[in-house]
Amino acid sequence: MEAYTSFAQVYDLFMDNVPYEEWSRYIIGLMKEYGICDGTVLDLGCGTGKITRLLKKAGYDMIGVDNSPEMLEIAAETGYQEMPEDEILYLLQDMRELELYGSVRAVVSICDSMNYLLEETDLLSLFYRVNEYLDPDGIFIFDLNTVYKYRELLGETTIAENREEGSFIWDNYFDEEEQINEYDLTLFIREEEGLYRRFEETHYQRAYELETVKHLLEQAGLEFVAAYDAFTREPVKEDSERIYVIARSNQET
Repeated sequence: MEAYTSFAQVYDLFMDNVPYEEWSRYIIGLMKEYGICDGTVLDLGCGTGKITRLLKKAGYDMIGVDNSPEMLEIAAETGYQEMPEDEILYLLQDMRELELYGSVRAVVSICDSMNYLLEETDLLSLFYRVNEYLDPDGIFIFDLNTVYKYRELLGETTIAENREEGSFIWDNYFDEEEQINEYDLTLFIREEEGLYRRFEETHYQRAYELETVKHLLEQAGLEFVAAYDAFTREPVKEDSERIYVIARSNQET
């Protein structure tokens, strides 16, 4: 679970092609379909807080949880610069051991945060925690990279990008038997004196079949509601690269 240390410094730089505003509109649309138009929303694996801040601007009271202090530091600093009067509560926590002060109307988690949970028991623990803190009518929305994406698109590939501020080399290896994708990330980050310092990180993500996810949700007391091909309302396809899953609290009012 330890990741995004050195990479946190340049995460937003290399993720500037991600359409966060489009993603936030999609998430807001899903929440509103289930009556979540206001109230407190938890962003799990919030990273540098891009989605957290967009949901805050849309009128939700936001809590961001991440296990990277470096990412949360950037989230807090950027949030203060953008919205100095609109405080967001950021919590440094392992999502498997989530602890909140009260319940929330919705939980959202994007950018493959669930894939970083490498064991079914990890995913189950997280689902139990989410169900514990969701309001009785609460909704849980999260995305997942698919087996298809790891096997056909990422596995055994190298991705590289070179910019003046920094560069990266990203090697991928997918173990189909274990369903684990290993990311070996080499970073060259520019420092004040114009030199570049090299950093290395290794990340691991696991692919989960949708049926496994459904079973674990139900085991944790959550009701599986729907799964979509990402950013659509279309059913999951064999070649879906990312899917969105919607679950609902089964607690009684």
